[in-house]
Amino acid sequence: MALSSPSPGGRPPFNRDNRRNNDPFAAIRRNMRIKSPQVRVISPEGRQLGILDTQKAIALAMQFNLDLVEVAATATPPVCRIMDFGKYVYEEQKKHAHSKPAGAKLKEIEFTVRIEKGDFNTKVRHAEEFLDHGNKVKLRLKFRGREMAHTEMGFDVMKRALADLETMGTPDSPPKLNGKQINVMLSPLPVNKRKPKFHVREPQAPASPPPPRATSSSLARSRSRTSRSRPQRVSTSRKMWTRSPSARSITSSSVPRSSLSAAASDSTPTGPPR
Repeated sequence: MALSSPSPGGRPPFNRDNRRNNDPFAAIRRNMRIKSPQVRVISPEGRQLGILDTQKAIALAMQFNLDLVEVAATATPPVCRIMDFGKYVYEEQKKHAHSKPAGAKLKEIEFTVRIEKGDFNTKVRHAEEFLDHGNKVKLRLKFRGREMAHTEMGFDVMKRALADLETMGTPDSPPKLNGKQINVMLSPLPVNKRKPKFHVREPQAPASPPPPRATSSSLARSRSRTSRSRPQRVSTSRKMWTRSPSARSITSSSVPRSSLSAAASDSTPTGPPR
């Protein structure tokens, strides 16, 4: 068997299988790549369609404009499902993209040689916040103009910053002078060893206790209180008319209206003529 000679440029010959190996879904058999003569078929809705010939199952998938995908190759016979393979690949890639843990980010804090005390404390507080969130922090000090003649002043500023941040992070290496700037990288300490000096952590709200469950006795007491607080209804089915102190109380249910009007006219007091 003759071996393939390398290309004139020194690169290995092109192999089509190398491109497939980069695709994690290339190993999934589907449609005509299924080698078993019979397969157990599952419909797009998840129903069992039984054992069918592979060619018949492929034709059935084509009727739905879908693919026949092998989902359990080790079963006897292999289990295949009718699905949209492109949509399946997209959903799997999206799922893996969201499941990747977010790595630590690199934050950068810049100092100057003649930095004021208030600005220095503010930058240290920001560095504490970044370290408290699990991020790495790069401290950088830039020299300007003739400040390069006094590099020891820059190292003093960096030593002060490292001393204030020693309870939150540790330097990966001592501060180094690279060109016109001093750099040092800080890695956060374990969570149980972090003690911020300038940064105040936000207090976590305590979990509210669940509401008490109502018992039969409490329900009975609430019902009795409700019944006591309700005003008693007054029966208004019978109306009383009193036209004069000497007139009798007459009910509307026992006397017709004609008698009531006559009684009312008789009881009306008449004054002396003017």
